[in-house]
Amino acid sequence: MIRDPHDLQRYTASERANHWVTGICFILLALSGLSLFHPALFPLTMLFGGGTWTRILHPFIGVAMMLFFVVMFFRFQGLNRMREADWEWVKRAKEMVNGDDHNMPEMGKYNGGQKLLFWFLGVAMLVLFVSGIVIWRAYFSASFPIGVVRLGALLHAVFAALMIAAIIIHVYAAIWVRGTIRAMLYGTVTRAWAKQHHRAWYKQMTGK
Repeated sequence: MIRDPHDLQRYTASERANHWVTGICFILLALSGLSLFHPALFPLTMLFGGGTWTRILHPFIGVAMMLFFVVMFFRFQGLNRMREADWEWVKRAKEMVNGDDHNMPEMGKYNGGQKLLFWFLGVAMLVLFVSGIVIWRAYFSASFPIGVVRLGALLHAVFAALMIAAIIIHVYAAIWVRGTIRAMLYGTVTRAWAKQHHRAWYKQMTGK
């Protein structure tokens, strides 16, 4: 697809690949995890070759996602530090949702909502990884007291549900704000999009 040469680059090919591999791992983990969470969802195990293979693959996919997420975390953590303007954006987020973005503060590459999501995902990933190790029956769970294993299972389920909800909001927001998805597909955004949604970043990129 031919793009306007005046478009701004938002993500490199490497950053996009990192994002998509992490996202695909998340989808596989969500489906496999839900299939093991409740008998009504057990048919989802057929996507992975049955219940046994689902139990085998789920934790290994989790390790893969954690590795790719760690790379992504250190790539973007410097850009996601909350600043005063970000908290002001959060306070006025309801106005933007209602269609009035005239009073929103100028944002850098990421807005306050995106930054809060980033840090929540960092915490959630850490909890899911540690609790996942604790309840990984084939290798580690026998090394922990049963009370710790039960707590690990509870935390794993709670944070998995919260993370699924957060990612659904993330995807919905990307669809709702027209022009956002192309950033992760092609790496670029239009200058008009950047100027409207991330004006401080637009100024940084264009010097205007």
